[in-house]
Order: sequence, then C-alpha cells, then structure tokens
Amino acid sequence: MSRDFKKCLEKKSLYRSEDAKGLSKNELISAGDDLEEARLSLAGRRFKWATIQAYYSMFHAARALLYSRGYRERSHYCVMVGIEHLFAEEGLLDMKWARALRNAMSMREDADYSSEFSEDGAKTTVKNADGFLKEAKRIIEGG
Repeated sequence: MSRDFKKCLEKKSLYRSEDAKGLSKNELISAGDDLEEARLSLAGRRFKWATIQAYYSMFHAARALLYSRGYRERSHYCVMVGIEHLFAEEGLLDMKWARALRNAMSMREDADYSSEFSEDGAKTTVKNADGFLKEAKRIIEGG
C-alpha cells in the first residue's frame, strides 16, 4: 500500500462506504456533462473555463471509479491518490491516465487561482478528459 494512499485512509479523506457503488452511474453522467461543457467552452475560446470544466469531468469520472470500488472521498488530492493506487498500480488503468488526472488538477488550480491558462493547455485537458472518461466507463462497465 502506498504511503499516500495509507495517509488518505488514516485521515479519512478516503474511506469505505456501503452506498458508494450505487453512486458511480450519476458520477459518469456528471463527467459527461462537464466534458460537453468543456468542449463548448473550448469552441467559444474560453480556455480558462474549458480547462476547469475538463478537469471536473476527469474528477467525476475518477470519483465514479472510486465509488465502483466502494470508496468515498473528501479530498481532490486523495481522489487522485486513490486512482493511482486502486487502478493504475493494479494495471486496470494505464498510468498515463493517472498522470493526465494529476496534470489536469494542476492546470485547473493554475487557471482557477492564478489565471494561468492557455489554448494548448485547454485543448490537451479536454482531449485527456475524453480519454479518461472512456477508460472509466470501460473499467466500470467491465469492458
């Protein structure tokens, strides 16, 4: 068990929940909705919002994955740690998608808190959100 995953469990920023598995479907819907909004923002050249919305698409898809394993979260960071530990390190999700989630989180924070964003960054984040959502659906639906 990774040190970061263990720390998230100890702090109860990731925790087991009996009702979590039933929440995956709605998280996937939210992820799809956010991805569509990100695409619209990108088309409208609203690169800050495209970056933020694409990250939230990935965040909801990641939550859906965690929920499918019976975990809930209280931290964006621990969502990422949970994805890395439960899916990427287990070989269920290519590590490139875990890195894409980590990068999207950083880009969202830069856009949100420092107003640092770019057209290229927004395009990359939207593209990665699309791929991440497809992978989350594949894993959850057992494909």
